[in-house]
Amino acid sequence: MKTKISVVIPALNEEGIVGKTIKSIPVNEIKNAGYDLEIIVVNNDSTDNTAQEAEEAGATVFLEKNRGYGNAYKRGFKEATGDIIIMGDADGTYPLEQSMDFINYIVEDGCDFVIGSRFNGTIEKGAMPALHQYIGNPMLTRMLNVLFHSHYSDTHCGMRAFTREALDKMELKAPGMEFAIEMVIEASEKNLNIKEVPIHYRKRGGGEAKLSSFDDGYRHIKYMLQRRF
Repeated sequence: MKTKISVVIPALNEEGIVGKTIKSIPVNEIKNAGYDLEIIVVNNDSTDNTAQEAEEAGATVFLEKNRGYGNAYKRGFKEATGDIIIMGDADGTYPLEQSMDFINYIVEDGCDFVIGSRFNGTIEKGAMPALHQYIGNPMLTRMLNVLFHSHYSDTHCGMRAFTREALDKMELKAPGMEFAIEMVIEASEKNLNIKEVPIHYRKRGGGEAKLSSFDDGYRHIKYMLQRRF
């Protein structure tokens, strides 16, 4: 049997960009390399044309009415049938065209969990607010590394890939944005073979921004402290 790849994309009101994001996935490259492929979009109760646009672009769409970054991904992982799962946002910021790099690290190098690094790669001008690029993300990454004895350069990068076995080992429960750091902490604590891949991070291609700098930052800090102590 062929190894199957599942690309899982959460989407909340991403009309105008979700279709382009799906079409950026290198379908032919992945299939020519000998893999089966499914593309799953989790419509997180959008109020626009996100679901139809995703279907027209070739994705299988599932509706998750409980809003939240973690809720959307947990639904997507539940529906995914692949041996390797790739995750990325619907807004065009992450280079899903680089998916084969992530797959190769898992298949050829035996990695369990592969995460992109915007800080080891490149960040397009205007793609990340200065507060996030120079203060927020580096601070949160350093805090997580110190508290959990890990060695990430970019704990909040949302483009990741992992094996089905790795997913089964990680105990993922967070409903909201904390899901991002819950996953990297779980990967570290479960002693997964982790690899970081430099990526090019781009400006949003459309849709509405979901991040709230101070609220989300506070929630991440609170989550780390409660989990550690």
